Amino acid sequence: MTIEHEVDQPRKRGRRARRPDPDDGPVAAFAHALLTLKESAGDPSYDRMRVEFGAMASKSALSAAARGDVLPSWETTWEFVRSLAVTGLGRDQQETRDVWRARWESARAAEESGRCDDEPTKTLPDRAPAPEVSRTARYWPLLVAAAAVVALVALVAHDYLGGGNSRNGTASQQSPPLPGDASRLDDDVTYPDGSAVAVNQRFTKTWRLTNTGTVAWHGRFLQRQPPLDGLDVCHTASRVPIPDTAPGASVLVSVPAQAPGAPGTCRVFWKMVDAQGRLFLPQYSGIYFDVTVTDGPAPGR
Repeated sequence: MTIEHEVDQPRKRGRRARRPDPDDGPVAAFAHALLTLKESAGDPSYDRMRVEFGAMASKSALSAAARGDVLPSWETTWEFVRSLAVTGLGRDQQETRDVWRARWESARAAEESGRCDDEPTKTLPDRAPAPEVSRTARYWPLLVAAAAVVALVALVAHDYLGGGNSRNGTASQQSPPLPGDASRLDDDVTYPDGSAVAVNQRFTKTWRLTNTGTVAWHGRFLQRQPPLDGLDVCHTASRVPIPDTAPGASVLVSVPAQAPGAPGTCRVFWKMVDAQGRLFLPQYSGIYFDVTVTDGPAPGR
């Protein structure tokens, strides 16, 4: 189903994953922060993070990142964070990347410091516990680094939990909603969701949007959200223009596309931006087209 409304997805059902304790060390604290971000984005499933939000990491890697057993790679961390904070919640990409890169590096430094200091104990599992003073000294670098991670979590908590929850319509300072700016999706003019297309078929998806606000649309675009390429995604331009639209007027927006070369489902998300890529309507989840790719001949249109 195509959507253009505020994000308010129900929580998934099923067994709840073990929640890492931030007091268990820097890796657990980092995983706890990832899980907190996931919950602030509506707690989507890992499958949904990949299919709808465009996380380019495996389901198992995303799940492991939030368990807190080991520190995920930066590449997995960024896909976890980008899909939720940038694509899902409309955060500024560069600011988000800088903040989470610093958090990841702090957790990695703390983990490496604790692992190096702990190596003698790991090689002698039956060794009697050291006196409390000695053990405290041995873990002091780990505790200091963990405290830094916790402090950084607190520093950005307002942005991700209080000051930046898309459910209540607020957004980051880099892309605040314009007062009076609003949009409505009226119709899938071509290729409604679930339409069949043949492998490698070229087609044009068209929506009818209405400017329901008091702000004129000028110099706006629909920008494609990740994933941008792959064997199972439709090929499109990264950005298509939106004709200038006065308040109360409707407009047709079209996206030329080509189906992938293998059967399956192809869903592509889009959000409204300006020429510099700054997000409009950050409180909205965006629109998408969803087609079924088949081995048969191209259906008539």
